[in-house]
Amino acid sequence: MTTTVTWVKTIEAAAVTRDGVARAQAGGQRLALYAVDGVYYATSDVCTHGQAFLSDGYLDGHLIECPLHQGLFDVRTGAAVGAPCTVALRSFPVKLEDGFLHVQVA
Repeated sequence: MTTTVTWVKTIEAAAVTRDGVARAQAGGQRLALYAVDGVYYATSDVCTHGQAFLSDGYLDGHLIECPLHQGLFDVRTGAAVGAPCTVALRSFPVKLEDGFLHVQVA
């Protein structure tokens, strides 16, 4: 069985401020998009612990802090790295094309 890989156009890269976070939708997924040191990352926008939106959180380097209980995730991998969060976020490949961020969804 082959999996179809689809790149979905989301938002303009300029909407993600340097070292910032923005929300978007792609393939029925609510996403948080991050810009860290000139590299773009995407994860699920919903915290796996408290059902808060990470796009409302605080980005410090590669770590996004959940605005509800201050749990931490690594935006590069989605890994939960700070209590009370223990379950990783889903992460998605991102590419910049024609000024827009495209996210790979299966």
